[in-house]
Amino acid sequence: MAADPQAINRAKEHFGVILEQQLARIERMKQDKGWTDYTKLKPVVIGVIGGDGIGPMITAETQRVLEYLLRNEVKSGKVKFRTINGLTIENRAAQLKAIPDDVLAEIKQCNVTLKGPTHTPEQGDGWPNIESANVAMRKELDLFANVRPVRMPDQNIDWTFFRENTEDMYAVGSQGINVTEDLGIDFRVITTQGSERIIDAAFAHAKKTGKTKVSIVTKANIIKTTDGKFLDVAAKVAKNYPGITWDGWYIDIMTAMLINEARRHEFQVMALPNLYGDIITDEAAQIQGGVGTAGSANIGQHYAMFEAVHGDAPRMVKEGRAQYADPSSVARAGAMMLEHIGYAEIGKKLHMALDVCGQYEKKVVMTGRNTGATGQQFGDYLMQTVEDPTLESRFNSYVAKKTK
Repeated sequence: MAADPQAINRAKEHFGVILEQQLARIERMKQDKGWTDYTKLKPVVIGVIGGDGIGPMITAETQRVLEYLLRNEVKSGKVKFRTINGLTIENRAAQLKAIPDDVLAEIKQCNVTLKGPTHTPEQGDGWPNIESANVAMRKELDLFANVRPVRMPDQNIDWTFFRENTEDMYAVGSQGINVTEDLGIDFRVITTQGSERIIDAAFAHAKKTGKTKVSIVTKANIIKTTDGKFLDVAAKVAKNYPGITWDGWYIDIMTAMLINEARRHEFQVMALPNLYGDIITDEAAQIQGGVGTAGSANIGQHYAMFEAVHGDAPRMVKEGRAQYADPSSVARAGAMMLEHIGYAEIGKKLHMALDVCGQYEKKVVMTGRNTGATGQQFGDYLMQTVEDPTLESRFNSYVAKKTK
């Protein structure tokens, strides 16, 4: 069958629009300089977005924990919590927008947001084909760094993944085109500027935290242009950090190395494009104890959003089990948020309390059903633990026992 010239021309025009959008984005990245200094803000405004499914339940529980830990800061006017409604699949579908305009305006009035999982429509699920709220928020607020830590002290695992958040397949994932009935094309975007800032963030984190190695994860042997660019940029950025070594890994072997108990402790900080990062950080979270245990930070120069790694679990709501949803993932994200806005000591305590409560002691067990605790009971357990003056020694003793 001969090629259809009209179909080809439509595809060319479509691709041209995407090129113009991405070239304009590059120019904006070139102009953007400077980071928000949260220590100079009064108050720091924390927006809380419930989201879909179990999201409202686990974010409300995490907000209760955070308000307790920051009670003095809230009282003195240094911190303010603001509830943001409307980022639900029902409202997004009704307005045919990934983020309705009024909701986005509210989000931009906050310095950071704590966000529950939101539903992303997929083919055949009955919802309109609107973009992921997460992807839209990352674009709108330029949250280019998705930071996902995984810690298992007793196994000498301390990984931090720096996943590029605004490029790759996800940047134009909703802008693909069916050229003909038989040919569908999606697009992939990797830029020099986008690669530089995520890789530099990874190296800067390594330097700040005393880490000695950054691993760059690509498939540059096959995806030569875009992954090749990411790898080439890494080589240039590394020259600015002479005290830190770096190496390159292919995504397929890296997924295997993370479950290699003899080698996985060697990895420290990893930087990688968007799609690979999404996949491998779920694997890493599962190694830690499940995606329900992992938090995620989405960081830009002017805004930041902290969220759970997992989805909205609509089945739990349908079956009447939402109150048994584990808030650990959002609480972990909350601990990361505390560190980001200048309350590192409180954040450290919350991280330790989550390790003690969720990995070691387990006096309150979450099962997701009425065979285990509710999210509120786990929240109470967290608050009791984080306020224990012996928390650090308690944490260290558990790690020592597990290591033996």
